[in-house]
Amino acid sequence: VWATDLWISAAENAKRIRAAGLSDKVVPLHADARSLPFAAGFFDAIIAVDSYPYYGTDDLYLNYLVNFVKEGGQIGVAGAALTQEMTSPVPEHLAPIWGQDFWCLHSAGWWRRLWERTGLVEIEAAEPMTDGWKVWIAWHSQAHPDNKAEIEALRADAGSFLGYTRIIGRRQERVELADYAWPDNLKSFPEHYEELPMLKSG
Repeated sequence: VWATDLWISAAENAKRIRAAGLSDKVVPLHADARSLPFAAGFFDAIIAVDSYPYYGTDDLYLNYLVNFVKEGGQIGVAGAALTQEMTSPVPEHLAPIWGQDFWCLHSAGWWRRLWERTGLVEIEAAEPMTDGWKVWIAWHSQAHPDNKAEIEALRADAGSFLGYTRIIGRRQERVELADYAWPDNLKSFPEHYEELPMLKSG
């Protein structure tokens, strides 16, 4: 497993990996999901937990990510989401916690449409998790117990808008990817190596 994270350093994750006795199976990396240091077709599967909405709403991102999983391999996403698309104005009980970062959250149906229209993956699941808002509260109570405002907002919402969702897609075989959608630092010019004689002066 290549455990890639932007907000937690590789050194810090390495401590967790050692504590779990998995140093021989898990490699921690500090990297941005939009600039991944992997070869094409490197993974059998890719899983994003509580992070995908922060970068995956880009219409071109799935084309980028699919490049790193083998044909027939799976991409899975799980984390915070909406149970229905957000209205405007934001409901009164959510207004105190609703910052700009919350606008990246979408419903399972929204994510299904975003992925399905590309033809890059076969959607195997795109659905809200049962009582996902309770999972969110349980996580928040452990990780950020002092954030009473968000915990209270989640309780007041009770799954009306906020919850967890999961999306699973399997990379279609023989579907051509568009390399123009990749970050410039992943492109290599010339695209094909041609062996030429060395030119020496003198």
